[in-house]
Amino acid sequence: MPYLERHGDVFVLYLGNRDQEVDENRFHPDRLAEIGALLDEVEAHEGPAALVTAATGKFWSNGLDTDWIFANLADLPGYLDSVHALYVRMLTFPAATVAAIQGHAFGAGAMLALTHDFAVMRADRGFWCLPEVQLGMPFTVGMSALLRTRLSSSTAVEAVTTSRRYGGSDALAAGIVAHTVDGDAVLAAAVERAAGLISTRGANLGVVKRGLHEPLVAALETKTDESNFRFG
Repeated sequence: MPYLERHGDVFVLYLGNRDQEVDENRFHPDRLAEIGALLDEVEAHEGPAALVTAATGKFWSNGLDTDWIFANLADLPGYLDSVHALYVRMLTFPAATVAAIQGHAFGAGAMLALTHDFAVMRADRGFWCLPEVQLGMPFTVGMSALLRTRLSSSTAVEAVTTSRRYGGSDALAAGIVAHTVDGDAVLAAAVERAAGLISTRGANLGVVKRGLHEPLVAALETKTDESNFRFG
């Protein structure tokens, strides 16, 4: 399950297991709850702070837990609302946020990366991808707004309609990430970026972010039902 580490005033929230066993870091409801609790812990910290979201191994996050979804279809709207709530929390988090993408970020995981203030991606391994059109899956109203808002128009069209897999250099050129690094330097680069922003932490930063993202936040806070999403 997710866990926290500290690098000075930078909190590093790992999306996966501490023992580094193979984990796609999908959004099982229990994982979402644990991430929320860890964000509570970071937010309760007093003093300068910033947040890096990281993972280990092949995957950063493969997004929705489709095994859980197909076993619990009646609960899908509430589940998607909980994913949207995580997106809103990250978009409005009262400290600087940096995604350290060391591996694959697919689907709802790719969208989670977009909710951070900045993203650093490994140049030589891993992909950022929206595979939904290949899988026959729609986007919710909130997800569509996220992609429309956080990507350029040309990148959004290409990413959504072709399911292109963007490697690090391609993601940088498309404006999906702010920086790329070689090898295993992703975490160090993300922590360095975050450390330069620890003084911005505070309630005002959260207010500023909410104002900046207000139309997107409103879309993500729209309750999901069969009128705006069907699965399978």
